[in-house]
Amino acid sequence: MADGDDLSQQQTDNLLQFQDLTGIEDIERCRTILERHNWNIETAVQDTFNEQEGAPTVFSQQGAREARELVVNTQPFNQRVISIQRQQPAGLWQWSYYVIFFPIRFVWSTVFDVLRFFFRLLRPDPRRNVTDPLGDVLRFISQYESKYGSCHPVFYQGTYSQALNDAKRELRFLLVYLHGDDHQDTDSFCQNTLADPQVCTFLNTRTILWACNTGSPEGYRVSQALKENTYPFLAVIVLRENRMTVVAKIEGPIGAEELMNRLEGVMRENEVSLIAARAEREERNFNQTLRQQQDEAYLESLRADQEKERRKREERQRLEEELQKQRDEEARLERIQEERQRRKEELALEIPPEPDVDHPDAIRIVLKTPNGKRLERRFLGIQSSKSVQMTSR
Repeated sequence: MADGDDLSQQQTDNLLQFQDLTGIEDIERCRTILERHNWNIETAVQDTFNEQEGAPTVFSQQGAREARELVVNTQPFNQRVISIQRQQPAGLWQWSYYVIFFPIRFVWSTVFDVLRFFFRLLRPDPRRNVTDPLGDVLRFISQYESKYGSCHPVFYQGTYSQALNDAKRELRFLLVYLHGDDHQDTDSFCQNTLADPQVCTFLNTRTILWACNTGSPEGYRVSQALKENTYPFLAVIVLRENRMTVVAKIEGPIGAEELMNRLEGVMRENEVSLIAARAEREERNFNQTLRQQQDEAYLESLRADQEKERRKREERQRLEEELQKQRDEEARLERIQEERQRRKEELALEIPPEPDVDHPDAIRIVLKTPNGKRLERRFLGIQSSKSVQMTSR
């Protein structure tokens, strides 16, 4: 019984934690998802995020057909989209260079897009099959450091779903960086903006930074969910109204100082939602603690009452046993007494009648019992001593 109670309590804790992480209000739906994943909260949360973002599910193909509600709100009504335009050419030389190479870049880009379109018609995009999301992230970090060095903010070493979970649990801003290898502004952004020491300090202390290459299945999945237009691409995600929400997108080449200023403004605008979430969580934790303490006090009182009742029951049983023993003893003594009485009556029938006083063969016998009682009776001389013995009894 105790093992069953522990299992039920553990399932309840997992249910509340899963509901808190995913923002799904329907408790029965949360229970169904957890049961489908054998109450493994980590796999259930990651699979749910994959499903709700429209990506193939990693752990349960059946789950992808069942859950369709978007967990991450990617397009709220007041989302800020910050598009950074590339700097226009300045001077005769730059304009000449731009005009000369523009047709080449246009033709190359057009031809490349057409070829890629027909190639995808002939062969499905392998990036649609997410099989190793964690491996995609770790490979990107390794390739990034081999190309740009180790001077960069700390990249979150986990999947996108895990980063969302941690950001929601810790009530922090999640900054998503999608890396496009082929974009002309990618190298400059990585070498100058992300490598800036002030940017590294700012992002490490204020955000959880998750990054991945859009050429990998995990990066492509997130790219499809966030719908970026150009690179470099950054998305700021924060808990708002109990849902992880994309509150801002920063697209295009951006310098270190401007990036920090933009992020500072976005965080300042959305800090109130985190403060409200922290207050709500503290209140919920307080209520849960209070309820737990009340439940523990109730259980302790119940156990005390049960122990008191058990002792009363044992005392009542003991008294009943003693009473039964007394009744058995009285019944035994009564049977002995009845047996003696019956024996006396039988012996009395065997005793011959007492002869008259003037009978010539009459003998008077006087006996004194151990308790001082005096017995006197007449017998005939021809009668045996057995008659005397029966009379003395």
